[in-house]
Amino acid sequence: MKISGFTIVRNAIKYDYPIVEAITSILPLCDELIVAVGKSEDETLQLIRSINSPKIKILETVWDEGLRKGGKVLADETNKAFAAVAKNSDWAFYIQGDEVIHEKYLPIIKQAMEQFKNDKNVDGLLFNYTHFYGSYDFIGDSRRWYRREIRVIKNDREISSYLDAQGFRKNGQKLNVKYINAEVYHYGWVKPPEAQQAKQQTFNKLWHDDEWMKKNVPDVDKFDYSQTDSVALFAGTHPKVMQNRIDKMNWKFSLDPTKKKLSIKVKVLMFFEKKIGWKIGEYRNYKIV
Repeated sequence: MKISGFTIVRNAIKYDYPIVEAITSILPLCDELIVAVGKSEDETLQLIRSINSPKIKILETVWDEGLRKGGKVLADETNKAFAAVAKNSDWAFYIQGDEVIHEKYLPIIKQAMEQFKNDKNVDGLLFNYTHFYGSYDFIGDSRRWYRREIRVIKNDREISSYLDAQGFRKNGQKLNVKYINAEVYHYGWVKPPEAQQAKQQTFNKLWHDDEWMKKNVPDVDKFDYSQTDSVALFAGTHPKVMQNRIDKMNWKFSLDPTKKKLSIKVKVLMFFEKKIGWKIGEYRNYKIV
């Protein structure tokens, strides 16, 4: 069984992306790892080269700023990376620049890959998500966070990145996936307040026009983390590859997890969701088989 990894990145240092941790977290499973490095305003290319693994293959790209609406440029870049995957690979493991896999899940993922490698009814593997917010001690626990997404796909050229690269489609249709007991740790909302605000001001331009930006993204120096609706304390352990970054955290973050900014309707929905394990009205970019 041959496994390829693939990812995209641009301005990782400027916006404080844990891209090195993301890559190294899946590297043990991969025979090769394609990194599409967009032309950056910082030393991102040198950062990726510093990982110094023979498995890593760098693809230098230029992002098409004309694909601004709906984050389409992210899917375009993802497809460039996927197209560079070795033709004889069985699986392609996609990881985004702010996502990390805990080492405890690697055996589970590999076992699922072996089990479904020759199953023509399975296009990919579906992961749970844990979304960290503000610091490494808190997670977002409201309905606004997506629960699951596809991160491992068959090396099938009929599959492509969908919309803003959150998921995938096969000839325009949802993928048939197997749900596995493994999680993606999403650290996109854990950055110094200055870096988080800079990311919001730049990243939202990939989805929206200037008028929307003026109305919805404040022109301030620091991101206001207190605006979230609900957080909970994280009770688990972080991936080992994240420990050095966690040790260097240099900003203060504190929210009372008992104080929720939730409507009665949302509270009722969350109560039933926890009871039955089904998220009412959830958008699913996949078909579980």
